[in-house]
Amino acid sequence: MWIVSALFAAVIAIFAQLTIPLPLIPITGQTFAIGLAVTILGLRYGSLSVLLYILLGAIGIPVFSGMSGGLGIITGPTGGYIIGFLPAALVMGIYLEKTRFTSSHAIIANIIGMCITLLFGAIWLKYFANLSWPAAFTSGIAPFLIVGVLKAIAAALAGVVVRQRLLSAKLLTTKTVSH
Repeated sequence: MWIVSALFAAVIAIFAQLTIPLPLIPITGQTFAIGLAVTILGLRYGSLSVLLYILLGAIGIPVFSGMSGGLGIITGPTGGYIIGFLPAALVMGIYLEKTRFTSSHAIIANIIGMCITLLFGAIWLKYFANLSWPAAFTSGIAPFLIVGVLKAIAAALAGVVVRQRLLSAKLLTTKTVSH
């Protein structure tokens, strides 16, 4: 499962390159891939994938959006979102393991994860760019809400199907991933 976690860290890095540029913070595929990883792998290995992704970027491997990496990215305007990926994955995984890996629960978990990521990003942006709270909301949360919900739903639905098929094919087992 360590290899699968590393594979999903690579998937997150690939999806990070899918971007829609906006003035301050781009819309990326990272949150979709993180939702997919946690929905498929559960708390332990989904969160491990996210942690590995963040660590790879922190040491300078260009896995963040725009093929960037390094501590400068984490301490820059998008740093709060990147830092928020890990608590989002942890909470999503905990929620799914306390409930069930169904489409409806996965959608709820992924929307919660989106909210956590956006909250970390906006708080970071407020202090990094010295913005007011309304300005941090306007630039750090509002532009991402609709797309974020759509990515959360897509990650949840795709993740549940892939998880069920991998479990059926015995490529994942409930001994290695939860439920």
